[in-house]
Amino acid sequence: QVSPALRTPRLPVWLCSVSGRHSVLFGTDSRLLSHWRSERVFCLYLYSGQRERPRTARLTIDTHSHPWEEARREGLGQRRPGLEMAIRTRWAGATVSWDGTEPFS
Repeated sequence: QVSPALRTPRLPVWLCSVSGRHSVLFGTDSRLLSHWRSERVFCLYLYSGQRERPRTARLTIDTHSHPWEEARREGLGQRRPGLEMAIRTRWAGATVSWDGTEPFS
């Protein structure tokens, strides 16, 4: 029997497999699970468990950004990391800032 806490987590957690690499993407704000207004600008943390990436990366997600803002900052036609594309399956059009960490996964 599965514990109710496992069926309904208190904090948002996603297990990711992008490009053959497994990682855990999680948030520390429980409001992300119940208040849609919390999904405007929020932080998620990424732990990959890779030797070359021992630290947890902090990502800032902005779901109300405009595509032209990102294009101006990032440059047109630049490939995005697979993890960002996976995040955008949940929050379409979101801008992902890696907050000083080199993008990976």
